[in-house]
Amino acid sequence: MVRAVPLAPIAGLHERVIDYAGSVHEQQTPSDVLNALHDITTKGLALPVLGAARFPPKAAGWDGAQLGDSIFLHKAVPKGWWEEYEALARGKFRPLLFLAQSSMAPFTWAEAKQVLEPVGIDRWSDALFFKYGIRDALCCPVGGQWVVVFWSRKILSKVLESKTRSIIFAAATFAALRLEQVTHPGRARLGSSVRLTPREIAVLRLISTGAQNREVVEALRLGAETVRSHLKKAQAKLGVRNRAHAVAEALRQNLIP
Repeated sequence: MVRAVPLAPIAGLHERVIDYAGSVHEQQTPSDVLNALHDITTKGLALPVLGAARFPPKAAGWDGAQLGDSIFLHKAVPKGWWEEYEALARGKFRPLLFLAQSSMAPFTWAEAKQVLEPVGIDRWSDALFFKYGIRDALCCPVGGQWVVVFWSRKILSKVLESKTRSIIFAAATFAALRLEQVTHPGRARLGSSVRLTPREIAVLRLISTGAQNREVVEALRLGAETVRSHLKKAQAKLGVRNRAHAVAEALRQNLIP
């Protein structure tokens, strides 16, 4: 196992993130939020901000993705990278976005490749990174709704200690919370207030595909009464009266893909 070489003193980084948390509410635009975050991670770290994006409603989807609306780039992004990425991304599998939407913890692009093992046409984003001198990226999924991304000219597993990664993730979380506020005025926090269990989500996802209760029972290997119970509890949490309305409301709140 390769031991990471720290990029910068951990104490200094920790203090800067604490200061950022206390002042992020003063940032009024997405550019302000990302610029302040960039100042933290480039002081001794050489880890510039790539940008931040709100996850699309459908898993790894692209519908509705728009620069300046749901996607915000930092000015440090290599010139020309986004234009090529946007042109290539439409109609293709986006492995980085897919993994970010299914993850609750920060990960690097190098680590993602080991998990997804992209081959053939799925390697397009990897090739594009290399074309613009991006050797690796640190992706920080936040709240199931945002991902904040940093980029590096080095393989991060060799230079980014786990403690440093955790502190950067904390800073990314504060940034995402503020981005949600400045891009959706009036919202105080991320996500829906509804909290469905994994089983309730699984039941609603199957129903959204047209499955009847018997088919849900077979697919999940649960008892019929258990499936009915999960559905009834999901309907109560969502404040709806029937299964069709439950699916529609869960989709509206991005609770199921």
